[in-house]
Amino acid sequence: MTLTPDTMRAAIAAIAAEIAGRPLDADLDVFLNRAHGPGSGTFASLKAHCEAGAAEGWLCNREAGGLRYGRVFKPAPDLSGFSVDVVDMKDLAGPHHVHPNGEIDLVIPVEGEALFDGRGAGWVVYPAGSAHAPTVSQGRAYVLYLLPAGKIEFT
Repeated sequence: MTLTPDTMRAAIAAIAAEIAGRPLDADLDVFLNRAHGPGSGTFASLKAHCEAGAAEGWLCNREAGGLRYGRVFKPAPDLSGFSVDVVDMKDLAGPHHVHPNGEIDLVIPVEGEALFDGRGAGWVVYPAGSAHAPTVSQGRAYVLYLLPAGKIEFT
């Protein structure tokens, strides 16, 4: 299969449809890691899309302070109202921000045993109102993140 923005969107839309309307909480974190975590076809597909998209320039096409990033998709009905962004980070902390509606991250290590906010490969769910300075340590990772209604507030 050719990996394109359209095939990536379809893969994410399927996940978004599964989780639409669910609270962004620890139960969702567990569900995503069981159903779509490391070792799953979903994880492998999204990793391949991130690698291809970055190599081809349609993903992570902006850079600031050693952080490569980019919004892949704006919030849309086929994505259950989520926006989709991907960052490429290596041993650094990104800008502090608040998640007004929560945030769902997929951590995809690509060098070393990369951790995102202390967590390894897989999904990390942050509830509404949470905040952090996203940090990748012990290597390099792509972090794909879904934002309900595309909401994020940099502090």
